[in-house]
Amino acid sequence: MARPSDLRFRATTAVQRYLANPLMRRLPFHTLLETTGRVSGLPRRTPLGGRRIGDTFWLVSEFGERSQYVRNIQADPRVRVRVGGRWHAGTAHLMPQDDPVARLRTLPRGNSAAVRALGTGLLTVRVDLDAER
Repeated sequence: MARPSDLRFRATTAVQRYLANPLMRRLPFHTLLETTGRVSGLPRRTPLGGRRIGDTFWLVSEFGERSQYVRNIQADPRVRVRVGGRWHAGTAHLMPQDDPVARLRTLPRGNSAAVRALGTGLLTVRVDLDAER
């Protein structure tokens, strides 16, 4: 029998993959994370919540290293983040030593509540944004 966390993971990722993400990717001002697919080499865009603080963008992955975008970051940490309709290049860093629950308190409330409610392996991700030219 499958563990409850596995069932939650499968149900949540199915809803995100086939319903929520395709809709949110189309919204012009929704925050997106673009990684490079570790197998395909193609750009992969994932809607998410997070916050830019100076030259750093913070987010919390609800399924930690099980999230596909986290696996892509592990293979290639160069990413782009769309915040407020503008794209910013940067380098992502997984932060297992950071307290993801405390980090969620500093991020937008709506997304943070969903991540806390659905997540089973929270992991903080920091993106160091490149200097603007």
